[in-house]
This record gives sequence, structure tokens and C-alpha cells, in this order.
Amino acid sequence: MLNTQVIGTTMPHGQAGSYARQPDMIVATFPAGGAVNIPFGTPLKLDAGKVVAMGASDTAAAFVGIASREVKTALTYLQQDVGEYAPDEAVSVFQRGCINMICQKGTPAYGTPVYLRIAANASYPNAAVGGVEAEADGDNTVQLTNCTWQGPVDANKVAELRVLTINK
Repeated sequence: MLNTQVIGTTMPHGQAGSYARQPDMIVATFPAGGAVNIPFGTPLKLDAGKVVAMGASDTAAAFVGIASREVKTALTYLQQDVGEYAPDEAVSVFQRGCINMICQKGTPAYGTPVYLRIAANASYPNAAVGGVEAEADGDNTVQLTNCTWQGPVDANKVAELRVLTINK
């Protein structure tokens, strides 16, 4: 049986943590801190000279970059959209430029603000603390003032996010 394909009018963005454009990108390397793995596409902060996932009660000032798949790739062949860094591994930290991110809430559009969820809200059970969103949720989110969305999400909830300036 022949499996036919049709070329569509839109293309998915790719996997979270993958760069979206070159050459305006800066990626630095930091060791992973903490005791849990850091998935690709996770907003990061510094903790004692190492990067850890951002989360509860963090501020926009703590944002240092996003865990990218710049050098490291997925861990298994059949799950190319899944990858992470273990504690003490070297982490590629995306600090400026365009990167693909999962937008867990809201409708991103070109030039609109990016928000980091810092507290859970029972009204949005799929919006995890530490995830990025396209709409504010009161005291449950903080705006990452050096980031903007670059367009809408694809079918996988992945959208292009631009880090305008290095925060740290």
C-alpha cells in the first residue's frame, strides 16, 4: 500500500529548546544544579553558579536563559521531542535570539509579552509552574520583560520566542 503525503501550507516549529533562527543567537554553557533533570525548553535561573529550572516565587530578574538542545540531542531515537540535562551536566543556555518553546496557555502573537508561571492556578490545571505563557494570570505569573512571542503556536503548542537581550 502506498502512503501518500500532501505538502501543507504551514510547517510546525520543531521541538521545544531548538533554536528557531540564526545568526543572532548567544548560547552560553553552565553546569546544571539541583537534584532534578532539566528538560529542553525550560526557563532557567542561576543558583550558586549553576542553572536550575525557574518556578515558584521567582522574579523576571532571575531569568538567565532557556535550556536548549544546541549540542545535546534527544535521549532516545523514537522520542526526538524529549531531552534533558542531568544534574552536573553542561547545559547549553540560550541567552539571546529566537528559540522554540511550548506555550502552555494563551494565544501568542508577534511582539506580545511572555509570562512565566510562578504559582499554580486550579482554573488552569495544564499550566505548570515554570512554564511560559502568552497571557498574564495575576500574581501567578511574571512577565519576562526581555522576551516576546514571534507568532502563533503550531499544532504541537510550540511557538517561537525571542530573547531580546541578555538578562544576566
